[in-house]
Amino acid sequence: MTRARSVLIVGGGSAGNTLAILLSNSGIAVDLVESRPDWGALGSGILLHGNALRVLRDAGVWPQIHAAGFGFDSIGILAPDGTVIAEQPDLHSGGPELPSTLGILRPALQQTLIDAVHAGGTRVRLGCTVQKLDDHGDGVEAVFSDGTAGRYDLVVGCDGIYSATRESIGVVERPEPTGMGVWRTLVPRPAELVRTDLAYGGPCYIAGYSPMSDDVAYALLVVDWHERDEADPADYAERMRAESAVYGGLWPRIREHITDPAAVHYTAFHRLLVEGPWHRGRIALAGDAVHACPPTLAQGVAMSLEDTAVLAELLTSRDVWDDALLTEYRDRRIPRVRTVVDGSMQLAQWLKEGNRQAAPALIASILTALTERP
Repeated sequence: MTRARSVLIVGGGSAGNTLAILLSNSGIAVDLVESRPDWGALGSGILLHGNALRVLRDAGVWPQIHAAGFGFDSIGILAPDGTVIAEQPDLHSGGPELPSTLGILRPALQQTLIDAVHAGGTRVRLGCTVQKLDDHGDGVEAVFSDGTAGRYDLVVGCDGIYSATRESIGVVERPEPTGMGVWRTLVPRPAELVRTDLAYGGPCYIAGYSPMSDDVAYALLVVDWHERDEADPADYAERMRAESAVYGGLWPRIREHITDPAAVHYTAFHRLLVEGPWHRGRIALAGDAVHACPPTLAQGVAMSLEDTAVLAELLTSRDVWDDALLTEYRDRRIPRVRTVVDGSMQLAQWLKEGNRQAAPALIASILTALTERP
């Protein structure tokens, strides 16, 4: 009897969990290690375009995602005072049977994936890290922080933008700050909020809000990071209220609920694109470990999920797992990822320059390209 192939996934975020689901659904033995004892997601909300939803549907979790989130098919462009300048239909990058965009709470997305990981039989270890990886050519020996060890046919680092796996295999690229950041929080959803509305201009580059569920909305303010990187977390709610003070539309009602500084998140935008190989021997990388960008296209998680779809497709359809397979994985992904990273950075630069006229055409061209399967 042929021995079942085995994969170790390092990192239990959206990419690691989705890869575990896709591989275990195909009969591959999967171990997953996550450094945090609490496997739940932190943060507020997230927007998933159709190409991300397509991967989640292929992983078998679309019904749960659909039930937990809020789907819509257009975007509103507002003046800072809340006046609607335009309502634009959003492209169905995942196909006509899926929403153009779905807002969902990060904890809800994470819990859906966690449930599917467990249902697929993946062996999960929380509060555990990889201490050492020894690639022997025909397999990788992993030593863990709990004193155990295991041997795997492949190791995949899905451990985020500050990936320890990336460091361990000698990939030299590192994330670089872009000079922009975002204030964000969750608030009760006003009944009339049924799509993403974005205001460009005013004291912030973008002031926006989106539905995340029937009851919850997500509000964000994109700002210069360097002026605020020393902000005291105890002042976060007050600072976000102050930043949003000139904005109209639904912002007056949203501001009433920005009261708890612990519920306000403030993070910087980074750029990362590993241009060289995404693997060394039998140790590969996926998701934010190899690419990250400002969320001006809302495609960061989508690109990570697409990585897992392509890698899983190759691993489950090939008899030989070798350098050629992992090189093909990277070669299929890099043009598409580069388009998103470069496009996101271009949009960020235009925001800094106050040039918003060309943005809709660039966004439409990129989303159109993403309708094709990766």
